Amino acid sequence: MSTSSALLGDRRRAALARAEAMHRHPTKRSVAHPASPPPTAFYVMAVVITVFTMLGLVMVLSATSISQFHKGNSPWRMFDRQLLWAALGCIGLWCAMRVPTRRWRRLIKPAMVISSAAMLLPFMPGIGESVNGARSWVTLGSFSFQPSEFLKLVVLMACADLLAKRRDEMHDPARTLTPVLIIGGLGAALCLAQGDLGSAIVMSAIVFTTLFIAGSPLSLVAASSTLGAAAALWFVSSSPRRQARFTAFMDIAAHKDHLSYQTYQAMIAMAQGGLTGSGVGRGDNKLGEFLPLAHSDFIFAVIAEELGMIGVVAVLGGFMVLAYAGIQVAMATHDRFHSLLAGGIVGWLVVQTIINVGGVTGLMPVTGLTLPFFSAGGSSLFVTLTACGFLLNVARNVR
Repeated sequence: MSTSSALLGDRRRAALARAEAMHRHPTKRSVAHPASPPPTAFYVMAVVITVFTMLGLVMVLSATSISQFHKGNSPWRMFDRQLLWAALGCIGLWCAMRVPTRRWRRLIKPAMVISSAAMLLPFMPGIGESVNGARSWVTLGSFSFQPSEFLKLVVLMACADLLAKRRDEMHDPARTLTPVLIIGGLGAALCLAQGDLGSAIVMSAIVFTTLFIAGSPLSLVAASSTLGAAAALWFVSSSPRRQARFTAFMDIAAHKDHLSYQTYQAMIAMAQGGLTGSGVGRGDNKLGEFLPLAHSDFIFAVIAEELGMIGVVAVLGGFMVLAYAGIQVAMATHDRFHSLLAGGIVGWLVVQTIINVGGVTGLMPVTGLTLPFFSAGGSSLFVTLTACGFLLNVARNVR
């Protein structure tokens, strides 16, 4: 009897020791495949991303089919290209969501070098292309992309990685604030060199959002953002043409025949949409030369005309829901890198949406930024979906 009791006690102690070892050193399988289901925010964001991607494809088809037909091309030309990028973006989303972030963090430094070098490609003759005064596109045959879109994501990850590793040094600006500003300043300077102020603003917003979430001293962040705003104003005022373009929104009626032509036409389109809109594919202002950039920068006007105020509220409400869920995820996670990454992505999407919608509605200058998920632009859609994959990765690991 004593022998069996002793044996039972030994087995119990061995089981407790194994359980304690598993708790202290969890296996890779237990970390990679958590037992508990993802939080509600994961499913909310997944639904919004899916609906936005599908609706964006529909609106690109609506905004481009007739104009492409009149040019002698296939009505499906722009849609097919956008659909291909959406498929690639879904692959990027899946990889970003499923692969542990520790593996992605190992690639940040080489990705930073490659993406920064890619920013020089638009200046190379034969492949660089200038669009609306910004030399920010690379064209290789029928394939084209915008390197700054990829740089936004890499800069965000680099800043989040650095601030996560130096969590206990936030009081030392030389170890945290300065290197992050150097990374962001390099990215913004490359965008400004291309003449792309909109991307430079988004890049700066990403950096300052990450610093704010990380707990950098507010006085230093405010001073740095003031210097950044001053640099942006200097860039605008350095060119009379650029200055006239960025101040035209202050008097749209006076510049409706030239500088504010598209904004004025966009306002007419939105007014004609009314409450319920004219219906998908039935908008008139996207035809002819009323809105030459209806499929890209001004697709929000097409949404307002064809889906009406109801569609506008639904789209803006969807962005608000996505932002709210992303903020909840960033606050709930216990991983500092995850928190900074999620918060930076939310700040990125919100700022870019505000700038695009503000330009279309005449409340802000037109900067050439796309509306996430909706505007025609393959590299923009691909990077947006990939960034959302990282956001879902953070959400599914919140416990």
